[in-house]
Amino acid sequence: MKVFVTGASGFIGSATVRELVGAGHRVVGLARSDAAAQVVTAAGGEVLHGALDDLASLERGAAAADGVIHTAFIHDFTTFAANCAVDQRAIEALGAALAGTNRPLVVTSGVLGLASSPGDEDDTPSAGFPRKSEPTALAFVARGVRATCVRLAPSVHGDGDHGFVPRLIAVARQQGRAIYVGDGSSRWPGVHRFDAATLFRLALENGAAGARFHGVADAGVPTRAIAEVIGRRLNVPVVSVTPEEAGAALGFIGHVLAMDAVTSNAKTRAALGWTPRHVGLLEDLERGTYFDGAMS
Repeated sequence: MKVFVTGASGFIGSATVRELVGAGHRVVGLARSDAAAQVVTAAGGEVLHGALDDLASLERGAAAADGVIHTAFIHDFTTFAANCAVDQRAIEALGAALAGTNRPLVVTSGVLGLASSPGDEDDTPSAGFPRKSEPTALAFVARGVRATCVRLAPSVHGDGDHGFVPRLIAVARQQGRAIYVGDGSSRWPGVHRFDAATLFRLALENGAAGARFHGVADAGVPTRAIAEVIGRRLNVPVVSVTPEEAGAALGFIGHVLAMDAVTSNAKTRAALGWTPRHVGLLEDLERGTYFDGAMS
């Protein structure tokens, strides 16, 4: 299968390119720079120059492919609503290019947007959540697209991670303390990037139209346990803070730190035979590169 991948040079996208190539697929990855193109090529993919806001490039890539995996998103949470709008327009362009073909379109969302916790695959996103990846993509099922959604854990971890946990580590270094909110019982789901990549491939190959899948291996890791590893590794105190203090220290991530987002993956496992095989979040923190100087 010829697969068009957006975000192909990113942390998750590049792992997905490698997974697809390893399974015998031909991959064309979207790249907006020469540096991004080099990452795509190194992962085994071909390059289509373009960008998330260049809808013509998205349409070309999708129209020439047997299937599409959309992992790209602008991860600047200071302009989250605007970035969600860019994402929605990109999905509309990809879906329109695939309309009437019954080809697969796999888009990315997150479990933090769900209206309930614990959450499972049948739950829907909160009505007020600004990211509209799911409803935008799944609306194309009625237009002859085999659209599915992979909801990722808030911590997609592994060497090279530049998401929530590295931010917690950086702030702990800066402030001389590792923080959690309240009693630290709020829980974050986690998944290793390589397990997430396998899930994207399985959703592309076998996902039923309209299905939602959970990229979650650890159903919920207590945020206090994460802070305790950070505190021990950096030799700084582990401190409880209020939600307001967490927001002041961490911005958007501080508000996420207080959310209890336990999430099931049982229906994903049953539907696709997906079995996470890589280390969990706490073990990855202990043995990975999170405390190398470059990670701060």
